[in-house]
Amino acid sequence: MFELTSVGIIVFAVGMLYMLFVGRWMLPARGAGSSLTEDYSIREYISELVVLPNSRLIGKTLGESHINTELELNVLGIIRGDLKHVAPRAYERIEANDLLIVEGKIDDILRVKEEVGLEIKADFKLNDRVLESESVELFEVMVMRDSQIVGQTLKSLRFRQDYDLTVLAINRHGETFIDKLSDVPLKFGDVLLVQGTQEEIEPLVVDREMLLLEDVSASSMRIDKRKWAIAAFVLFLSLSLSKIVIGVDIPLAICVLSGVLLLLATKTVRYVEMYSLIDFRLLVLIACMMSFGVAMEKTGTDTYLAGYIQTYFGDYGPTAVLAGFFLLTVMLTQPMSNQAAALVVLPVAVKTAIALGLNPRTFIVAVTYAASFSFITPLEPACVLVYTPGRYRFMDFVKVGTILTIIVFVAAMILVPIFWPL
Repeated sequence: MFELTSVGIIVFAVGMLYMLFVGRWMLPARGAGSSLTEDYSIREYISELVVLPNSRLIGKTLGESHINTELELNVLGIIRGDLKHVAPRAYERIEANDLLIVEGKIDDILRVKEEVGLEIKADFKLNDRVLESESVELFEVMVMRDSQIVGQTLKSLRFRQDYDLTVLAINRHGETFIDKLSDVPLKFGDVLLVQGTQEEIEPLVVDREMLLLEDVSASSMRIDKRKWAIAAFVLFLSLSLSKIVIGVDIPLAICVLSGVLLLLATKTVRYVEMYSLIDFRLLVLIACMMSFGVAMEKTGTDTYLAGYIQTYFGDYGPTAVLAGFFLLTVMLTQPMSNQAAALVVLPVAVKTAIALGLNPRTFIVAVTYAASFSFITPLEPACVLVYTPGRYRFMDFVKVGTILTIIVFVAAMILVPIFWPL
């Protein structure tokens, strides 16, 4: 399990130093703008946070509190008693019982529950009994055009008392408001982040007062499930090491499945989410790339390429032959998945090593590392995952990845023969 760790850590460190000090400066700044927000239907909500008497933020300025960087929330205003500070400056100090008007995404707003000394102020006082009830969920609902609640406030509607629902935040496109949520006149198109049960939200939807956009409970952060996520990883890792510890070899698939079952049993991942978490486009891509690898083997292309390596690199010694197979694997793993590239090159590399009287294990390790160095193009599945969300372009990978590939290639060529002698 950890045979590759020693060299892997060194290669990782070298690559990370390059990315931190050189690579990231070569990428153009194409941060997520409004178009990305629209593409993914991410809504910015306005909510209220109460600064509790035990908060670590008391006495600090907004700049020192790092609310905008650590919690990723934009402070629009501060309400202190009868005083209202609109668009407060970074030097404005936070006091106990301040009401912070903040803007942010759902996950970032809900994340304040883990922030000591901050609490979401809804239109009523949240209590543990309500929060711990498994039937309580989060919903996004939009105010309809002909709804009777248009023009009214949450306070005048007695929203909590009459509907038994809690409004945690309000989204209003193109308009920012600093008033307390309970005093904001509702308009057509307002999206409310509401906490309650399915039974309580249904009458408003049936009467066409509101339109249910999404049940966001499943997608919101589950802070209390972190321990189970860690436990599932530890379980997988422990079972993977079973051959060393207890002498019983448990298949890797069983190890992974055991971790997944623990996640499902503890509702860290809900079974209704499982298919939505699988990107079937990636599965098809990987399957096609593996088929491409089989085609190269069936047509003899792999043997043909291996012959070139022996012909042009053999006269320069064993290290040169090893470097040749390394480069061949790196080249193939650009248009193919790393698994497919390894499947193509490994058998040929092993046969070549045996024929030359060299250690085949050294070639196996080198090909294994090389198959993971798919940095030059974004066609490898791992790169596909970040290509669109990161707004990268094909040449971004070529420009940054080529230099990175050269660096890790040199590091691997020096270290692999040392740990696994030829």
